[in-house]
Amino acid sequence: MKTESNYKWRRKLHDIIYEADTPAGKSFDVILLILILASIALVMMESVQNLDEKYGDFFEIGEWIITIFFTLEYFARIITIKKPTNYIFSFYGMIDFFSTIPQYLAFFFVGSNALLTVRALRLLRVFRILKVTRYVGESNKLTKAITDSKEKISIFLFAVLILCIIAGTVMYMIEGEQSGFTSIPVSVYWCIVTLTTVGYGDIAPVTPLGQFIAAIIMIMGYGIIAVPTGIVSAEYAKDSDPDKITIDGEDYVHMNTQSCENCNTKKHRDDALFCHSCGHSLDINE
Repeated sequence: MKTESNYKWRRKLHDIIYEADTPAGKSFDVILLILILASIALVMMESVQNLDEKYGDFFEIGEWIITIFFTLEYFARIITIKKPTNYIFSFYGMIDFFSTIPQYLAFFFVGSNALLTVRALRLLRVFRILKVTRYVGESNKLTKAITDSKEKISIFLFAVLILCIIAGTVMYMIEGEQSGFTSIPVSVYWCIVTLTTVGYGDIAPVTPLGQFIAAIIMIMGYGIIAVPTGIVSAEYAKDSDPDKITIDGEDYVHMNTQSCENCNTKKHRDDALFCHSCGHSLDINE
């Protein structure tokens, strides 16, 4: 009886901290998001000398309160799944760990609490709060499109690098040290900055020929920026998602935020009864 009671307690806690489809789970995620934003704000304000001198103690107390909450949350996530290592070594598990440990490291290393800004990555969970499950499939589709395009993009970037080396060498020969092009690496740096349309202005050609070449590189920059976008867009357009249905002309995804309490696998279909990874039951009423 005691074992069954413990199981129900763990299952209920699991639904609260891992799910966003229930009122309790959604409220937990909202509270978590507020604390994340508050923590980042505290760290940022602490870096302002005038504010730190006046409210340093308040910042420290607030950060410790938030850190203790995150610590309890981290251990709660571990004890509510049957295979803790699946969470500990997952992407979010590592983020949760590295967003909590810096405050404790402050006891041993001065300034380590600045690493707390890594909590910004935890804001990715905002998509679970908004419950826009249709974008889960779209993000996977975009990731797949980028992965499928990596060979083409890699070749393109290699060609751009070669172009920058050649153009940088030419500019070094034309302009020389008197114009700021003190070496070929510096000239290549100028070419990359110009080609990407950033244009810091720390180096600029002064000869008519150099300015003409610079103008060509600037114009090429607009076209070069568009090429990777076109490659990814083409892959994205031709990719089809078999998990989609259409309702009133809108595409929806058969997925939810439910997480398996056994292996912590996510992205289950709405009508799924068992985990697609380990086969564990997804019925919360069991």
